[in-house]
Amino acid sequence: MGKSFITVIIPVYNEENQIFENINIIRDYLSKTEMNFEILLIDDGSTDDTWFVLKMLTETHPGIKALRLSRNFGKEAALCAGLEAAVGDACIIMDSDLQHPPELIPEMVRLWKEEGYEVVEGVKALRGKESPVNKAGANLFYYILSKFSGFDMNQASDFKLLDRRVVQAWQSMNEKNTFFRGMSAWVGFNRISIPFNIRKREKGTSKWSLLKLFKLAINAITSFSSFPLQIVTFMGLVFLAGSLILGIQTLYMKIKGIAYSGFTTVILLLLIIGSALMISLGIIGTYIAKIYEEVKQRPRYIVAEEIESRKELSVKQ
Repeated sequence: MGKSFITVIIPVYNEENQIFENINIIRDYLSKTEMNFEILLIDDGSTDDTWFVLKMLTETHPGIKALRLSRNFGKEAALCAGLEAAVGDACIIMDSDLQHPPELIPEMVRLWKEEGYEVVEGVKALRGKESPVNKAGANLFYYILSKFSGFDMNQASDFKLLDRRVVQAWQSMNEKNTFFRGMSAWVGFNRISIPFNIRKREKGTSKWSLLKLFKLAINAITSFSSFPLQIVTFMGLVFLAGSLILGIQTLYMKIKGIAYSGFTTVILLLLIIGSALMISLGIIGTYIAKIYEEVKQRPRYIVAEEIESRKELSVKQ
């Protein structure tokens, strides 16, 4: 089939304590594929000594390439940098903390090389140890996203193998605010899923705060569906129907001469309608903000430095 080269894309942020050891583990599993490979590391503006460790990797290991972004642009931008710099016939995207199990790499490559699948995606069978709030929030997010976007995003992850054709299709999408999981689902192609369990981190802590997760959820939903705008229209129709009913009732009470004190009703209506208007303005404002970000045409990321192993790429003989 002429497919002989793999690029492994790994975003890195403040991982100085474990990245050297983890890359060695990933390299061991890549060697089992008996294919040429390179590991492309994207330092997303780390504030510790991660970049120094990445330099050590390029000096001591063949087949390592590293990009350092000028600041922390976020994981989505780091993935963009990796996908646009990758040159492999297939790209594997995974996290640096080994929560995406590297032992699945040989099977992912086999499904791509021997069975012809163009997308091999890791699907979370178990999410690992999470608080009930985080687990419930994640389930609700993926349920809403799946319903709004029309794609099955339940238990989706960034752990994927993408054929070069899929990468090129992804690169043809020019939006500045990206959501990799949704975009990789949107392009289609022949795909298969592999379940995996999320491991506990051996060192360090997750870089995802509740605020970052909330921003990611808003970006994902608004990037792949206009349904929230339709909710605004639906709320307007509901309140229009309610106002007509209330107007008819008020006229009837006036004609009948029935004393009617509506202070409480008026206050409640004002509160409900006011809240609905503010929510509606917020939804519309979110979409306008996305339009504003897109028309500015700023780059998704800026690369400050690039280094590469001087030795030849590793090949399993």
